[in-house]
Amino acid sequence: MNPPFKTGFEIELLAPRGQSRADLASRVARLHGGSVRRFFHPQQEPSKVPGKPKFENITHGFEALDSLGRTVARFVDDVTLQAGLDRSATPRPGWYRIVTDDGRLLRLTIRLCDPDAPLDRVLAPIAALFGTTADPQPSGMVKVSDDHGASIAIAAPLPGERERPCEIITPPLGEERDAVLGLLLGEARAAGCTLPREGAAHIHFDAEPLLSAAAIANLVRLLSTHGGALKRLVGTNPHCIRLGEWSDALHALVARPGFAALDWPSAQQALANVGLQKYCDFNLLNIATRNPMKQTFEVRILPASLDPEPILDAADLFGCILRWCIERPGEARAVPDDVADLLAALQLSLHARARWAQSG
Repeated sequence: MNPPFKTGFEIELLAPRGQSRADLASRVARLHGGSVRRFFHPQQEPSKVPGKPKFENITHGFEALDSLGRTVARFVDDVTLQAGLDRSATPRPGWYRIVTDDGRLLRLTIRLCDPDAPLDRVLAPIAALFGTTADPQPSGMVKVSDDHGASIAIAAPLPGERERPCEIITPPLGEERDAVLGLLLGEARAAGCTLPREGAAHIHFDAEPLLSAAAIANLVRLLSTHGGALKRLVGTNPHCIRLGEWSDALHALVARPGFAALDWPSAQQALANVGLQKYCDFNLLNIATRNPMKQTFEVRILPASLDPEPILDAADLFGCILRWCIERPGEARAVPDDVADLLAALQLSLHARARWAQSG
């Protein structure tokens, strides 16, 4: 079955000891007669500093390009992958992270600084912007403060084996989806990559067909009813973190009389006001915030896999769920009572129907 929505994939893996996500990017680029581009990848990590619940940081990502300079995939760090890494390992030369407590400063750093620059010089453009200089520390870190002494950013050697976490991120894919995912995971297997204890796979569906109040209402009610059963069906990794249910405020919103009949700008504004979070089972945040770079609906409950088949099967399943939500435009539909009835109501292929019936 051709996918009804363009889909992008994020698959969390670990490179073997002694290798890195850069090595996997190089394998994929060579296969396409292309090259690798370094870039800064932003993340958030918990903070133990009182009054600062999180730190913003950037680490090196690696973009595999084909012979025409087109993106094949990106290979980035994921801070949730911790198990099995040797924290006492010596940092690898040339690998570092940049930390700040303000996302705006982090985005400014990404715009101004060169990801190919060495640690001791990478923050020079930020220091110049604030009229100061980068200050090397005995620990090997480099710190930039403003002219009042307030910390702006710190560059530090990447902790032990943090070069090994490797999240593969594809661009949006259409009919080439199966071939691209098969190639990427085939190279990951050949490189000796393994599945992290906390590993997950995420699927981003193009949200354009979902941009109606009725479609969102259908989606929220269906996934609220059957989310637990769907997690059991796909085998959600019990060690995966950054999952969770939607807030009561979202449920109350879609249950409000008249919500499904709202025009899309009004519905989108209402969604933006219910405190949506990225880190949940099903991510609506990019729809609600009008993210122009990633207007997607994200499924986050899948386990990581080095085999493309279960990920592609899940993509077909959730693609059919999304199609069910939109196939009667403007209509708030009755959600099937149990997951077997739901599967019967979906336009699944014969293969998919047999696959999920067997899993159930």
